[in-house]
Amino acid sequence: MADGGRVLIIGAGGRMGAALARQFGHTRSVLGWKRADLDISKPALVREAVRRQDFTTVIYTAGTTNVDRCEEYPEESHATNTETPRVLAEVCREKGARLIHVSTDYVFDGNSPALRKETDLAEPICKYGLHKLEGEHAVLDVSPGFLVLRVSWLFGPDRKSFVDMILERALEHDRVEAIADKVSSPTYSIDLAQWIEPMVDDQRYHGLLHLSNAGATSWREYGQKCLDIASELGLPLKTHTVHGVSRKDFPTFKAQRPEYTAFDTTKFRQLSGTEPRSWEDALQEYLREHVVGELSSKLAAAAGT
Repeated sequence: MADGGRVLIIGAGGRMGAALARQFGHTRSVLGWKRADLDISKPALVREAVRRQDFTTVIYTAGTTNVDRCEEYPEESHATNTETPRVLAEVCREKGARLIHVSTDYVFDGNSPALRKETDLAEPICKYGLHKLEGEHAVLDVSPGFLVLRVSWLFGPDRKSFVDMILERALEHDRVEAIADKVSSPTYSIDLAQWIEPMVDDQRYHGLLHLSNAGATSWREYGQKCLDIASELGLPLKTHTVHGVSRKDFPTFKAQRPEYTAFDTTKFRQLSGTEPRSWEDALQEYLREHVVGELSSKLAAAAGT
């Protein structure tokens, strides 16, 4: 293994953190902390735990990401999404280390059907988005040389996402629904990890940066594409149609959701020389290589064949 410095990944049990740990493991020493390893809701404890470690880069992929939980428990959300990022930034500055902090498309209000740039005004409409935005400010106030990555609609191996859940539902039920009036950019965790790796050592990457696969879609269209691909790959679905519903049809939602938050990734493309592939192509690869075979095996085992 080449010596590329030691990277501390906080949130290594999630989709993004696990993908980063695999990607970096070939070239760097990686210390991955999962939920059981660190209570991110206690910033003072985070400070002491991180101070004891040796590293050249911290990547914070954790936080409270359940939007309704953030609305119901704002103190927890503020601690994990604002205060802990601030603490990490301060410790990284003390140690002369680099910080890469992961944020969200929910910092935008979603009121305009246009691709969002890093320079666009962020006006969150829920506690989750507000606290993530405050976390961005906290990190960059400590050092504008740190990097804040906004990502959206993450899918990939290691933890179930919308993709996996809608397929499981289509295998078991005759009707599948998804929200039709919310649009963003799906992002494949494996692609994301490959894009991020060079950023660890390249100081051109600083401030805000939007990352996603190319294209924009609604949850309904996204779900329909999942079923279309899975059907082509031979998965025996009970339904082949995703019916659209409105966000207003979910009275249990405690938090508002922004309607349109798809990303403009021009800045990333110019810095990296990389053209992100379409979310459809990335989704096809994920379903073909990680999902359909496993689901087919489970169905066969359940049928006793």
